[in-house]
Amino acid sequence: MTRKYIDCREFPSDMNCTVALAADSDKELLEAAVQHAVAIHQHKDTPELRTQLQQLFKVGTPPVEAPAR
Repeated sequence: MTRKYIDCREFPSDMNCTVALAADSDKELLEAAVQHAVAIHQHKDTPELRTQLQQLFKVGTPPVEAPAR
């Protein structure tokens, strides 16, 4: 099983979100990412959002330091 993550710090936003999420399964990571996107970033839970989020998954764990933009 390969750990994957998604990191809000990689995407510019007005709120400068610093949340990074990681999980051992795509399903678990997707559910956490959708919940975050809906609750914090006010996105709608749609099939398109889920597809977009899955395309942003990276293998490994998020870096401690914020990625350079």
